[in-house]
Amino acid sequence: MPIDIAHFLDNLKQEVTTYQVPVVDLIAVQTKDPYKVLTATILSARTRDEVTAAAAERLFRKAPDVATLDRLSEAEISALIRPVGFFNNKASYLKALPGALAEKFDGMIPRLVDELVTLPGVGRKTANLVSAVAFGEPAICVDTHVHRIMNIWGYVATKTPLETEMALRKKLPAQYWIMVNGVLVAFGQGTCKPVRPHCDRCVLKNECPQIGIIPRKVPGATRSPAFVQPLKLVSWNVNGLRAVEKKGFLDLVNDFDADLLALQEIKAQPEQLSDALLEIPGYTAYWLPAERKGYSGVCTYSRVTPLSVTKGLGNDDFDREGRVLCLEFADFYCINAYFPNAQHGLARLDFKLAFDKALQAYCEKLAEDKTVVITGDFNVAHRAIDLTNPESNGGNPGFTPEERAWMDRFQAAGFVDTFRIFYPDEPGHYSWWSYRFNARARNIGWRIDYFWVDQKSRSRVVSAGIRSDIMGSDHCPVELVLKGKL
Repeated sequence: MPIDIAHFLDNLKQEVTTYQVPVVDLIAVQTKDPYKVLTATILSARTRDEVTAAAAERLFRKAPDVATLDRLSEAEISALIRPVGFFNNKASYLKALPGALAEKFDGMIPRLVDELVTLPGVGRKTANLVSAVAFGEPAICVDTHVHRIMNIWGYVATKTPLETEMALRKKLPAQYWIMVNGVLVAFGQGTCKPVRPHCDRCVLKNECPQIGIIPRKVPGATRSPAFVQPLKLVSWNVNGLRAVEKKGFLDLVNDFDADLLALQEIKAQPEQLSDALLEIPGYTAYWLPAERKGYSGVCTYSRVTPLSVTKGLGNDDFDREGRVLCLEFADFYCINAYFPNAQHGLARLDFKLAFDKALQAYCEKLAEDKTVVITGDFNVAHRAIDLTNPESNGGNPGFTPEERAWMDRFQAAGFVDTFRIFYPDEPGHYSWWSYRFNARARNIGWRIDYFWVDQKSRSRVVSAGIRSDIMGSDHCPVELVLKGKL
């Protein structure tokens, strides 16, 4: 049955007034300056809004217009906009922008889509957004949220954002063209999320066709005896579970909406924890603390009761430190691991390499049976792109040749770094930052937290990401979305 698109969009326009405004729309409210709208839109591609907003603010302080942008070097632009996604590429585009504008448009930002797409770094989505938001032209910006939600409603049946744009140009009433992107981006970020949309709280829940989606389970509700596919897994070195509880951990658990939440370095025995941590609604907690209080330890929260739980590797030297917890489910194993640190002077390098070898053998054995997912703090950056300063860290703990060689062997044995499936050669993505020297704000970090899967299960990987926006520890969470069994 066809939906009433006017009714849907009018309801959502009212609904999202309380949501966080997409950053480009926010900038447009603050200023109609086409330069700032264009620049912020370029920065926003594949970047979280809060990161885009901070980078745009830094850039606009130094370059409030095209003329001042032209006076900055590419390296200066790159430093100002980092850590937005693909910041080096975007710095190159922005450095070339003033010249392109001078050559083609007398130094002015053009208003039409066909003109905007000739500028460096400007694709059709960006051009439509700038044309609509900055100039009020009748353009339809279709990002992934608009494409996805319009298909969920059955208003279009398309395979790509471009197909959606063309279909909407023929079908969507003109009065909704300019506003549709801002409304559906806010709605898609806040309620109709790409994985497990929050249909239970949606204002359209009794009318939406919900085509092709699996809604989230309401927190605290009774769970089915098996996972709903696809699975969302989150891993986080919390650097003290009691400490992170004081920083809003329980609220973050609801935000994650994860099927499995693997924590490392919990630094606590279960009896030392609050009831709120022991009994998170909708989850069962499985613990492997270290014998030594206030040190190491892992925990996995699961929405489904596992078939089996294995604690440790069968080696007392490793296991008394609470480092490996494996939950077995019908079609996969989830190994939550906290790898030893080689420590200052490489005092524990041999211990760590022995642990690495034992864990690899364990993973290889399990992979003979079913999918293996191994996650946690590996305490090693694999490649030079996995840390900010590889040259000066070549012999330091976490980037020694010996540790990196083990990562190579692990990969050669048939395991896949899921993040690098999607970002194979892109630097600047980190999961740990020192508390010193303002390292996190400057994005001087290391990527040492991972999700790996066995090679034959690579096709099950839907997405992988790093939640660098989430604070509370010196590490940030990493995520994996895994589809159903092969």
